[in-house]
Amino acid sequence: MGSFQSLPDDHQYRTLSQKTGFSLEQIGILHNRFKQLSQNEDTLRRDDLKTIQDLESNPIRSQIIEAFFDKRNFQKDATGSVQEIGFEEFLTVMSYFRAPAHQITEEQREEIRRAKLRFLFNMHDTDNDGTITLEEYRHVVEELLSRSGALGRETAKGIADAAMLEVASITVGPMAPDEFYEGITFEQFLKILKGVEIETRMHIRFLNMDTTVLCK
Repeated sequence: MGSFQSLPDDHQYRTLSQKTGFSLEQIGILHNRFKQLSQNEDTLRRDDLKTIQDLESNPIRSQIIEAFFDKRNFQKDATGSVQEIGFEEFLTVMSYFRAPAHQITEEQREEIRRAKLRFLFNMHDTDNDGTITLEEYRHVVEELLSRSGALGRETAKGIADAAMLEVASITVGPMAPDEFYEGITFEQFLKILKGVEIETRMHIRFLNMDTTVLCK
């Protein structure tokens, strides 16, 4: 859990800046928003994030909220979730939505890309078993399509099933009708999204702040 109590001092700000890539000014803005959401407490709980109006109509609202409490997103080699987070964890999760700096090496850019894709993978790997199953993938697609109002749930379900089978054919090749598809691993996830520009497109707007602006 984060060690920050009340307002972080300059040294703590600088340490967080080095860790997350946010400027000192951005960290100050995010700290103020954190305190607003937590009602001036030192930790945030799921119920605090559920009060955010911008999230109410988001079809993957629950996955976004859960990502802030998923230990995989702020502790190395950790599993499971926590009931509350401090400012450091909050800021670490927010940093996944930052656009990378312009002047970085290709190695650094690839490291950032991999971290962002790992975050997305974790968000969809809801049972924390290291794979995205048909059911997990289908749940997300169904919500995205059916909540849009354009399609019924059964139609959305059919599209989700077809999309996942297409993913399976890309990662493991054609399957017989009686074969069981267990899901895709993170390495297969990277393969599927190879060539897809994710670094600057991964952003959110639900804290009364647009990360496309805040995270530059």
